Amino acid sequence: MKEKKLSSLLAHKSFIYLLLARVISHFGDSIDSIAYSWMVYMLTGSEIMMGTLFALNFVPGILFNFFSGALVDRWPKRNVIIITYSCRGLLVIFTALLYWLGWLQPWHLYVLTFTISTIECFSSPAEMAIIPALIPKPKLLSANSISTSATRTAELAGLAITGGIIAFFGISGAILIDGLTFFTAAALIAFIRTDEVEGIPTEKDEANKSATFIGDIKIGLKFLLSNQLIVTIVIVSAYVNLCLAPYNVLIPVYVAEILKSGPQGLSLLGIGLISGMIVSALWISRRGDRFKKSQLIMLGYLMLGLSYALLYLPTFIPIHALYFATAFTFCMGLSVSLVNTPASTYFMETVPKELLGRVGAIYSMICTIAIPIGGSLAGILGESIRVNILFFVFGLLMILPFFYLLTQRSFRQI
Repeated sequence: MKEKKLSSLLAHKSFIYLLLARVISHFGDSIDSIAYSWMVYMLTGSEIMMGTLFALNFVPGILFNFFSGALVDRWPKRNVIIITYSCRGLLVIFTALLYWLGWLQPWHLYVLTFTISTIECFSSPAEMAIIPALIPKPKLLSANSISTSATRTAELAGLAITGGIIAFFGISGAILIDGLTFFTAAALIAFIRTDEVEGIPTEKDEANKSATFIGDIKIGLKFLLSNQLIVTIVIVSAYVNLCLAPYNVLIPVYVAEILKSGPQGLSLLGIGLISGMIVSALWISRRGDRFKKSQLIMLGYLMLGLSYALLYLPTFIPIHALYFATAFTFCMGLSVSLVNTPASTYFMETVPKELLGRVGAIYSMICTIAIPIGGSLAGILGESIRVNILFFVFGLLMILPFFYLLTQRSFRQI
């Protein structure tokens, strides 16, 4: 069954080029995630700075996503992705060069983080909007799940070799590799056929182009607010992002102070997380259509909260603490795909193609509003509260969406 679904997707060559590009860029990002996090920890050693840097990463999304999505809907998606990938690659390589030369200062991190995140405000809605143009609607769930499993497998491979890359090439070398993968991905995107992506312009398309920029934004916002189920998913996602902030900000501190490990330990936890995502995504691609999307999402939130809270336990089992923590991050990974894949599929099935860029950007903006708050709060709390206690408390708080969604009859129908 899975092979038939995969072979049916192979007929859509432009989707395969997009998939390969995402696989390569995610491979580089997985290496960068360890190298960059450890670089910040070694350069600053400050939980507050780590928290504010993490928070800053999402500020551009809040400031600009409201407008970037409307612009992306007016531009050729392929060109947007090529340009943004290339710009991100240049900035990542510049970061690697500064660190290698010993010139990298904390203020550089703030400027580079803000700039790269601003570019992502255009690349993310373009990537989301391009997928339904390449794949028929009945194949979206299968395409999204296979895309997730493929990109997560690439991330797993990257994490598995990150320790060796850092040992051989250093932190700057690892970050340089990430920058080069963006250029490789951009080259693959160039093979996507423009006519297949953009299609033949219709009267409706021409009317949309002639509409005012502010009018485009209003149309996207009106559509999003008119769909109560999407609003519910957005609000819950924002809350979960707030709860996950301590994990995303303080995981290097958790590895160093609680697990008594280094970059290799951080890499191992990442492998556990990505492995869980792969297993879950593969299962969804094979059997996910037998369940309601709401069932998968609610189960994902319940598992995510419990496994997050259980990261507190390795404190009591110091001998094998790293392996227990890896097992819990594996469960978190299982949960993430259970939530994200059906939610993204419902979004793509529901939103008209001509609105996907702007609605997706507004969706992303609202979802990420809580992240800078959570990141700053995590940095402040991390100065006075042990990180494993923060994981336990916020993990328990993350279970609440499960009970909330359980009471929403309209949500349970999707």
